[in-house]
Amino acid sequence: MVILMNYSKQRELILNTLKENVVHPTAEYLYGKIKEKDPKISLATLYRNLNQLSDNGIIKKIDGLEPSSHFDHNTHEHYHFICEKCKRVFDISADIAPDLIKKTENSTGFEIQSHDIVFTGICKECKSKQ
Repeated sequence: MVILMNYSKQRELILNTLKENVVHPTAEYLYGKIKEKDPKISLATLYRNLNQLSDNGIIKKIDGLEPSSHFDHNTHEHYHFICEKCKRVFDISADIAPDLIKKTENSTGFEIQSHDIVFTGICKECKSKQ
């Protein structure tokens, strides 16, 4: 569902803060960062704007990583890797597996409308600490 979005200073602040924090933050993390810049913003306003931005394809809402949703300003096709040690979320280029969606559709007969591929394991940094 696409919602007509008028300009909003708060929405611009939210989007800019998300772009500055490329760690795939949760709404709660973003709220802490945004409160430093605009102490008047409410958590309800943040959630409403994040959902509107996501519904309009301006950002990506990532569910299923943890109980809280994460948000990503990168809307280009890509996958995610979650480190089981440090819990950071990394982007993985979709170029690593070209035509994955088309091959899946061809072999299953499914029509894929959307997807979110998530890998889990240990990131390079945590692996080097072992």
